[in-house]
Amino acid sequence: MHETMATRDAIAGLTVGITTSAQSSGAAKLSVAYRAATTDMPTQETQEIRILLARLDPGDCTPHHSHRHPVTVYMLEGTFTLELEGRAPMEIRAGEVFVEPAHVAMTGRNLSTDTPARMVIFYASKPDTPFADPVA
Repeated sequence: MHETMATRDAIAGLTVGITTSAQSSGAAKLSVAYRAATTDMPTQETQEIRILLARLDPGDCTPHHSHRHPVTVYMLEGTFTLELEGRAPMEIRAGEVFVEPAHVAMTGRNLSTDTPARMVIFYASKPDTPFADPVA
């Protein structure tokens, strides 16, 4: 049997999205994996949500590129070395999250000699917008 809660309680903090149940094992257990404020999100009436799986084998490197929208990277395995224009290279390891900013030139590398870098990539964009734009 499910219980209900007042709207004000449901919209307060992290209680949003949590189900409640008469049984203690029936409630969803939520925890925040990552949270960041960002700009440059699409503002059209319709946006497209995309979730991509990516793999860079040892020694692989992405082309020099930028994105028209913020791109969230969640690392599943290995280490992804990200080089953003104007910043020191940074390593994103398995279990870590990073939001790549829009309109910033970048490249990514797997500097490992034996472990693939596997990641999930999330973003919202105007429908049919290219994932990345080449940067010369």
